[in-house]
Amino acid sequence: MPCHGSFPFHHLFISKGSHLLNFRDMLTYLPPFLLSLIRLENRPCFHTILFSAAWMFGGLSLPNKVFNTEVTSSHPPQRPWIYMTDQEPQSSCVFTVMCYNILCDKYATRQMYGYCPSWALDWAYRKKHILQEILHYKADIISLQEVETEQFYNYFLPQLREERYDGIFSPKSRAKTMSESERKHVDGCAIFYKSDKFTLVRDHLMEFNQLAMANAEGSDDMLNRVMPKDNIGLAALLQTKPGAYQSGTDLSKMNQALLVCTAHIHWDPEYSDVKLIQTMMLMHELKTFVDDILQKSNIPVPQKGDPNVIPLLLCGDLNSLPNSGVIEYLSSGRVSVSHGDFKEFVYTELIRKLGNPAKSNEFTHPFQISRAYKNDIMPFTNYSGEFKGVIDYIFYSKLHMSVLGVLGPIDSNWLDENRIHGCPHPHIPSDHFPIVAELQLNSTLPIQLSPPNGVILHR
Repeated sequence: MPCHGSFPFHHLFISKGSHLLNFRDMLTYLPPFLLSLIRLENRPCFHTILFSAAWMFGGLSLPNKVFNTEVTSSHPPQRPWIYMTDQEPQSSCVFTVMCYNILCDKYATRQMYGYCPSWALDWAYRKKHILQEILHYKADIISLQEVETEQFYNYFLPQLREERYDGIFSPKSRAKTMSESERKHVDGCAIFYKSDKFTLVRDHLMEFNQLAMANAEGSDDMLNRVMPKDNIGLAALLQTKPGAYQSGTDLSKMNQALLVCTAHIHWDPEYSDVKLIQTMMLMHELKTFVDDILQKSNIPVPQKGDPNVIPLLLCGDLNSLPNSGVIEYLSSGRVSVSHGDFKEFVYTELIRKLGNPAKSNEFTHPFQISRAYKNDIMPFTNYSGEFKGVIDYIFYSKLHMSVLGVLGPIDSNWLDENRIHGCPHPHIPSDHFPIVAELQLNSTLPIQLSPPNGVILHR
């Protein structure tokens, strides 16, 4: 019984002896012994069908067997490591970075993930497996999305500090309007880094709804479509420590700057224009942040106006496919004002503030960045029942960094053989797969960095 579209429950009849039970008219409880009669328990879409029935008919009481089935699938094979170069790393800073949307507890509902057993959807179970996954790859820099405020401070930060990490976090903007009891459940973005390899100099929060309000003059679409979405970006200006380098590295090449950014862009496909505008505001804010850093640095005046002087590492759940306007804009540095993702909405007034005033037909950004993962490596980074595709990314400054390798995809044969049509799953704690890249930081212009007023602000 394939799962294409909605299941016609009004045509579902269950045979019991010589009688037919009409699902719509009279069935309010589905006894376990009848599961075998209708031959659904081993179908890939079994949990989706049964939970949808419960949702549609309200009073249907389903036995625990339905949502608490035992795990019969084997553990997935280790994901392969894909080398991107045959050359040995030079005597420089080589580090790994992970990007991972961990699926916040409040979003992990039965309505969204009815195919996952309830015990495997429970946060107490999932958070342990998420932490195990993070520690398994031991990335030097970790970019996380959908981290609940309370879980950052009470679980992830203490646990990762035991592994020599430190980190910063900020919740979505809605937290400012909530009580303390509500605020702790708001999700946001986090950046962790190995404290023996990097030190935090400054951080910067980018609230897209606040930026939309500041740039809404002359655009009702900014007020009505962009401003209500409270997604955020979070940046950390890091400086390398001697522990980040291989032995034998010239001391003069140490203490390099690295700007790390994590972002979570709006999810709804019907708001492709909002995704683009949020990404444009993100890049504009990063440039403003870098400009401020450079103006206060010791570098020569000619370089102070070039944001590419500081290497950029941009990670996030961008909720955008590789052929979207968002990825075109980030990869090429420009996107046309007539791009289809803007739909019929007009944002041309933003060019004066966020784009390139010299070119009225396109939006631009100055960062020269590339994707760590090429198009043919990962068939999907999000694998849910309703959607499968690449929406998580790692971008890096191509002038200052090179990719040595990336973590490959999960074994598709394992997914097929175990009839796993969506995640989370007892062996996979999120609907996203973490992506990991190993990067080499090449020689950069020495920059004397200092936090504003000598104080580092931790959110």
